[in-house]
Amino acid sequence: MSHRFDILMPFYGDIALMKAAVGSVLAQDSDDWHLTVVEDAMPDPAAHQFLSGLTDRRVTYLRNEDNLGANANYRKALALAGADYVVVMGADDLLLPHYVSSLGRTVARHPTTTVVQPGVEVMDGAGEPVRPLTDRVKSITRPRTREAAVLSGENLAVSLLRGNWTYFPSLCWRREVIQRIGFRLGLDVVQDLALLMDVVLDGGALVVDPEPTFRYRRHASSDSAVRAMTGARFQEEKAYFHSVARTCADRGWARAARAARGHLTSRLHAAFLASRAVRGRDLRTGVALLGHAVGR
Repeated sequence: MSHRFDILMPFYGDIALMKAAVGSVLAQDSDDWHLTVVEDAMPDPAAHQFLSGLTDRRVTYLRNEDNLGANANYRKALALAGADYVVVMGADDLLLPHYVSSLGRTVARHPTTTVVQPGVEVMDGAGEPVRPLTDRVKSITRPRTREAAVLSGENLAVSLLRGNWTYFPSLCWRREVIQRIGFRLGLDVVQDLALLMDVVLDGGALVVDPEPTFRYRRHASSDSAVRAMTGARFQEEKAYFHSVARTCADRGWARAARAARGHLTSRLHAAFLASRAVRGRDLRTGVALLGHAVGR
């Protein structure tokens, strides 16, 4: 194998955005990568026509016979990786041209690291720079560093459980670790935090690199945004936080257990959405979200 980075792109969604995402991979200033797109049985044949027409040897395209759903398609894509490092990229996000070359320098400096969080720029559905509340909170909770820094153990667990400041599609993982641990079954919205915490509890370390190399798309129609407004996101989060609090307590990580039980940013997010629902006269949703905010 001649590349260090497998870029996986599980896909079901906007075809124009997927084309832009693929184009951003092809535009890398390094050839140290291979892209695998796993299309989850899109009904629109335009996706198949575009992806099957790609002739670049660095791109592999697979199409599921049946729709597997997001979690199962992510797990299928992950099983296909064989390089030293893996990125599970969103099909609506963009890599800046030096994303791969920057990762190469980072893993060379930190050869034992498990996960790399590069610098991220946030854009809206139209590709314009944006900084909504979620990302302002992430910028506050994210560790402040002017150069790449290594985090691990209970300190990292506390930081993530207070507020997940990472951007999952931008993360680069050591392949053997992420494949061994894998995505948890039955989780959708919180699967990224669960995977990170499983890695931390396994002894893994995370490198935070402040250099922006990734553009993350934040738009209201995303799966997590829809689930947040219906309250499904917070039901899943509540169950997960209770579970990981017990795990941390058993490990002797008392501060991490308290952070999980408090899940402060999750509660604040629910309170913000509850006020929005009430203003929109959706009292049922507002009451449900408020229940999560106050811990019921």
